[in-house]
Amino acid sequence: MSAGLADYQSFGRANPGASQAIDIDEAEKLLAGGTARAGSLLAYGNGRSYGDSCQNSAGAVVDMRPRKRVLYFNAETGLIEAEAGVLLADIIAYAAPHGFFPAVVPGTQFVTLAGAIANDVHGKNHHRRGSFGCHVERLTLLRSDGRTYACSAAENARLFWATIGGMGLTGIILSAAIRLMRVPSLDIAETVKPFGSLGEYFDLAEAADRDNEYAVAWIDQMAGGKHAGRGLLLSGNHATYGARTAERGTAKLSVPFQPPLTLLNRPFLKLFNAAYGWRRGRLRESQASYHKFFFPLDGVADWNRLYGPSGLYQHQSVVPEGVARETIPALLAAARRAGQGSFLTVLKRFGSQRSPALLSFARPGYTLTLDFPNHGRRTLELLAELDRITVGAGGAVNPYKDARMSAETFAASFPDWQRLEAMRDPAFMSDFWARTAGRLGGRNGETAQAAE
Repeated sequence: MSAGLADYQSFGRANPGASQAIDIDEAEKLLAGGTARAGSLLAYGNGRSYGDSCQNSAGAVVDMRPRKRVLYFNAETGLIEAEAGVLLADIIAYAAPHGFFPAVVPGTQFVTLAGAIANDVHGKNHHRRGSFGCHVERLTLLRSDGRTYACSAAENARLFWATIGGMGLTGIILSAAIRLMRVPSLDIAETVKPFGSLGEYFDLAEAADRDNEYAVAWIDQMAGGKHAGRGLLLSGNHATYGARTAERGTAKLSVPFQPPLTLLNRPFLKLFNAAYGWRRGRLRESQASYHKFFFPLDGVADWNRLYGPSGLYQHQSVVPEGVARETIPALLAAARRAGQGSFLTVLKRFGSQRSPALLSFARPGYTLTLDFPNHGRRTLELLAELDRITVGAGGAVNPYKDARMSAETFAASFPDWQRLEAMRDPAFMSDFWARTAGRLGGRNGETAQAAE
């Protein structure tokens, strides 16, 4: 074992326990020798998943972070190949001087390349670029039959599509090649536009997507009455003139210890939302660093400690565009009725570009993200209500942000889940998959479907 339990917790810290870990060299020996037992392994990147999709309490996780070399880069085309454990932060730093940037980035740069693929992450420009999986050219995958598979749209295609968005269940991604996006600079020419209601936001959203590479809305979730649904629409494009060298420094701020209770209570959130909305709403146009625009929370080390010793639950849903004007307000109203405040409330519009992934959360419609301190049963009851509203509207709940959704909610969100189960390597399992697909009648360790 390479480390103790605390090093391999879920980032949300709301799910009890954590996984033991083995290093990749040991895992490779088990897989190459065909001696890995059923459900005993799961690749682990940098642990930024909020729930238990990166946990395997019945077995062990495989720490992939030591495998972090860049293997190939073409400065003309932007094609980069790297080992699984390289961080997006490292890819940004490597490619920025050549005028390239990842086509899709999530809300933190401290995720691994393989983790971004396994979760098929999305960013603020889904309307232009789709999800991360849309830009994966090829990958190499090690499975429990002892074979290493070269996977692409042309070779071992079914395994390729299952691995993208497959949450690490098809084997260990050893390396991958992705195509980066050419940009004039890393900086973002940002426009901030306040809106007074969700109806006003929906009227602005499509035009913002049409005119900008990036668009995302911050919602004042605590505001009710005539101010319900107010927020800021942040849109932007890479600036013509700006930085072409990545910032490699550590976080300027930190939460140095675990407070005994959550600091993100309702009075604090009301003050924070009012101050944030006033400050950002005054900055109508500006040039922002990529850190500030894409990864604001990366500037505060261990920020998840602010939620207290019981951790946080994040709920991310997506609902079809045709019902969004009714469903998004209903989700926010449910949280207000429950008396629970969300520190980070984000609303985005997904475009029509489909992911090649067998299972992918991002799909056409609007996606709402809410963060709640874990207050036990009453928080779980709220999350179940948010699930009910989402599924009733024909939407889906994000599995790699989840720590407690029911098997039924998962099946309604991903009706094709059995296709991934058929491609799952029997040696690989996660706590998430065990409590969802496992309860729906998964294979429970039987022979996996052939790769091709």
